[in-house]
Amino acid sequence: MDNERIAELFAGLGPVSIRRMFGGKGIYCDGVIFAIFLFDELMLKADAETAPAFEAAGCRQWVYANRKTGKPVPMPYWSVPDEALDDPDAMTPWARKALEAGRRAAK
Repeated sequence: MDNERIAELFAGLGPVSIRRMFGGKGIYCDGVIFAIFLFDELMLKADAETAPAFEAAGCRQWVYANRKTGKPVPMPYWSVPDEALDDPDAMTPWARKALEAGRRAAK
């Protein structure tokens, strides 16, 4: 996904900045990271307050296996609901949830 498309999807939040990170992209609004594009997938930040909404929408939490122990390590990022991937209007409420989680994490 190119930076122009990312900015278009998140236009409902206002201007976003996109920075390279971990071979992917970190997506920021007002200096707060709220989304990442990694492994060819867009993922939104969630926390204990917002994760239930992502789960209810059928989204998947990003989990990776620890290299040393092989144990799963859940990360605070979730896949995007299918209908939001192609529609900036549908993306806006999800992006707001992710930005709220990002702001709480930054405190």
